[in-house]
Amino acid sequence: MFQDIMQTEKVKTKYTDSELVEFRDVINAKIKAAREELQDLAGSLNSSNTNGDEAAIAGKTLEDGSATMEKEQTNQLAARQKKFIEQLEAALTRIENKTYGICRTTGTLIPRERLLAVPHTTQSMEAKLKQP
Repeated sequence: MFQDIMQTEKVKTKYTDSELVEFRDVINAKIKAAREELQDLAGSLNSSNTNGDEAAIAGKTLEDGSATMEKEQTNQLAARQKKFIEQLEAALTRIENKTYGICRTTGTLIPRERLLAVPHTTQSMEAKLKQP
């Protein structure tokens, strides 16, 4: 009976190796998809840079402004995608170090559901909501 009480009081403080493998697979899939999207964005930027004869385009001021805005938005999306990939790669490092899933603020285990939804997170929802 004492052993049963000790078992129920024991709180899980880190994920098992098999759970970490599952998280790694999820993260690798997200990295692959993010890299494909980044490649598409880069292709879009490259194709917009090769519009043809500058003299033929010179009279299209409104279109130029629109194209410039679209290019800026694509650049912003590409930058966000790069940052997302970096965060996912950092999560892989935490998996290798066996520190993945531990909230950097509270030191408690981040729920599995949150990690599956936001695999690059370093904080539990409680810690995240307390941020100013």
